[in-house]
Amino acid sequence: MSIFFTIISFVVALGLLITFHEFGHYLVARWNGVKVLRFSIGFGQPIFRKRWGKDQTEWVVAAIPLGGYVRMLDETEGKVAPADLPRAFNRQSVKRRFAIVAAGPIANFLLAIVLYWLLFILGVSGMKPVLGPTVPETPAAFARFEAGETIVSIENEAVASWQDARWTLLRYAIDQAPDISIETVGQNGQVILRELDLSTVHPDEFDENFLGTIGFNPYQPVIEPIIAEVMPDGSGYRAGLLVGDEILAVNGNEIVNWVELVHVIRDNPDKYLEMDVLRNNQLVSVGVTPEAASESGKKIGKIGIMPKVDQAEFEALLVKVTYPAGTAVIKAVEKTWETSVLTLQMLSKMITGDVSWKNVSGPISIADYAGQSAQMGLVSYLAFLALISVSLGVLNLLPIPVLDGGHLMYYVIEMIRGTPLSEKAMMIGQRIGLAMLFTLMTFAIYNDINRLIIG
Repeated sequence: MSIFFTIISFVVALGLLITFHEFGHYLVARWNGVKVLRFSIGFGQPIFRKRWGKDQTEWVVAAIPLGGYVRMLDETEGKVAPADLPRAFNRQSVKRRFAIVAAGPIANFLLAIVLYWLLFILGVSGMKPVLGPTVPETPAAFARFEAGETIVSIENEAVASWQDARWTLLRYAIDQAPDISIETVGQNGQVILRELDLSTVHPDEFDENFLGTIGFNPYQPVIEPIIAEVMPDGSGYRAGLLVGDEILAVNGNEIVNWVELVHVIRDNPDKYLEMDVLRNNQLVSVGVTPEAASESGKKIGKIGIMPKVDQAEFEALLVKVTYPAGTAVIKAVEKTWETSVLTLQMLSKMITGDVSWKNVSGPISIADYAGQSAQMGLVSYLAFLALISVSLGVLNLLPIPVLDGGHLMYYVIEMIRGTPLSEKAMMIGQRIGLAMLFTLMTFAIYNDINRLIIG
C-alpha cells in the first residue's frame, strides 16, 4: 500500500468528518440568526478562500487538515457594529448558544447513523462464526466449546458473523460479565447452550486478538502449503520460489499447512529464512527475506505468495448481512449508540487505570487504518468513517475546556447560576483544557511512534 494512497484516504476521511462537524455549528448558528464570519476546514495558511452569501462568509480550506472552526460574530473577539449586535453570538440566550455548540458533535453522530445505514443496506460481508479448536486454559476452553460448532446467539442477540460475535462479546467483556449465555449449533444440528465467564479477561486484552484471548479460533479449512501464485514484485519471486512449490519446512521446522507458513513469515520481517521446498519431486533449498510491512500499527513480514485453495469451501463460510431500509435505520441508530457507550466505557477505564493508555491512537495510526480500510473496499472504508465519526462526537462532548463539551459545561453552570462564569475562571479553564489536550496528544503520538519502531 503506497504512502500516497494512505495520505489521500486519511485527508478525505478527515475532510468529510470535520466538514460535517463544523457544518453542524454553522447551520444551527444561521438558524438562530447568528452572523458567521468564517467557515474553515483546517488550520494555518489558507490554500483556498472565497466569500459567499449575503453575510459574505469567508469559506476557507487551510493547509493543516487536523481540525476546523466556525468563527461567529462575537463582542469578546472584537468590536461589533451596532446594527449587528443582535446577531452576535455572545448576545444569544444560553439555550441558543448551547444548541449551536452541541450541533457539531450531534452532526458527527448523525453522519455515523447515515454511514451505518448505508452499510446495513449495502450488506456487511464476513465469515460465519464457526468455531475452530479452542485455545487451552481460556474461558472458551473451560466452557467446553468444540470445533465445528456455529455461534447462533449471545445473550439472545442474533449473531451472523465473527464481526457480530466479536462486537457483542467485547461489550460484555468491558463489564467483565461472569456468565454470558451463548447458543451454538453443532455439526449434527444439535442446539447447545453454554455459559461463558468473561470476568477473568483484563481490559488491557481488548485488542485485535480479543477473540483469541477468550479462546475462540475461527474455523479455517486446511490449506496445504503449496504455492499457487507468486507476485512479481515480492521477495518470494526474487528468491526463486515458483508456482507449484510445496514448503516442507522453514529454518528446519516442519510446516504442516499454509496457516503455519503465514505465521512464520509474518513473525519474521527483514529476517533471512531458509525454506525446504519440494519441487517436481525434488528437494531444494530456497533462502528468502520477508519484506517488512505495517498492518494495524504492527510490523509484519510478507513475501508475495498465494496458496491453492478450495474456493467452494471458503465461499460456504462467507455470509453477507443486509437489512431493508427501514430496519437499517433502527440498526444504524443502535450501532451508533452502542459504539458511543463503548467508547465512553473505554475512556473511563483509561482514566481509572484499568485500561492502558497505549490503546490511544494518534494521527499516524488513524491514517494507517484509513489507508487499509480504503484498500479493502467501500464497505470497510464506510465502517472506518462511521467509527471515527462516533469517536469525534464523543471526544468533543467531553467536559474539557477548549472542546465543545467544555463550553457546554460552562453553559450548564450559567443556567444553574443565572450568570456566566467570570472571564478569569474561563481563562484558567482554557489553560487546563489545553494542557489536557496536549497530554493526550503526546500519549497518542508516542504510541504511534512506538508502534512504528517496535511493531
